Amino acid sequence: AFSHPPYFLLIGIPGLEKEQFWIAFPFCIMYVIAVLGNVTLLLIIKAEPSLHEPMYLFLAMLAFTDLVLSTSTLPKMLGIFWLGSGEIGFLSCLAQLFFIHTFSSVESGVLMAMALDRYIAICHPLRHSSILSVPVVAALGSLVLVRGVLLVSPFCFLLHRMPFCQHHVISHSYCEHMAVVKLACGDTRVNVIYGLFVAFIVIGSDMMLIIVSYTMILRVVMRLSSTEARLKAFSTCASHISVILAFYVPALFTFLTHRFGQSIPPHIHIMVANLYLLVPPMLNPIVYGVKTKNL
Repeated sequence: AFSHPPYFLLIGIPGLEKEQFWIAFPFCIMYVIAVLGNVTLLLIIKAEPSLHEPMYLFLAMLAFTDLVLSTSTLPKMLGIFWLGSGEIGFLSCLAQLFFIHTFSSVESGVLMAMALDRYIAICHPLRHSSILSVPVVAALGSLVLVRGVLLVSPFCFLLHRMPFCQHHVISHSYCEHMAVVKLACGDTRVNVIYGLFVAFIVIGSDMMLIIVSYTMILRVVMRLSSTEARLKAFSTCASHISVILAFYVPALFTFLTHRFGQSIPPHIHIMVANLYLLVPPMLNPIVYGVKTKNL
């Protein structure tokens, strides 16, 4: 028999308990913008047959992923900040952890697929529709989702089997894998090593493919004869790259801080971890929606 606490207590942003009430307002506004932006995007793409092509289908996947990511954390976070209701049942905590990590992995995969789509569109324009047919796009989307589920499920099984003694206060605003692992009182080496492995597989492989895609794109763009065409391609790439950075930089920061950043103040770490689940969902529909029209 494993001793699970019946619930965990999420404390929000450690060190900023007094200010949390006010911090919640901008968070709430960002969440509303994210939900409205992504729902609008999904409705437009669904309603407009001319948008049923790879770029927009990936954009729809991204919008759906962003809705899941922000909704799996934010309503509970606002409950902690405004109502002080930090209790979360053991299984609810594992479910939240599952959704956050699975869909972070999906988001990374979709960003990678979008970079690939841009590469094929710009470097092999004539073969674009034959390479990225709708079935291929659907298969890529499914693969990215299956990869997330398969890689993240073991987190939950491993944690479910851990003894937690009496520790049940999570110094975070949501159930994040390493934040929960730190409360376990058994040997957590497997959890830590497996966490590193997953991050390396997902972020490592996706970022490599994104970097390669954009390097090839830039080489082609540099060869374009007209300055106007070059600038247009550059501005599109730049906006996509900024969105990609808005997702990966905080992700890597959060991930590395848990393992090596003992000197970083907890409130900075947790603020970045919160913004990481809010800023990309808010920015994506704005940047991609606006920029993609111009392509």
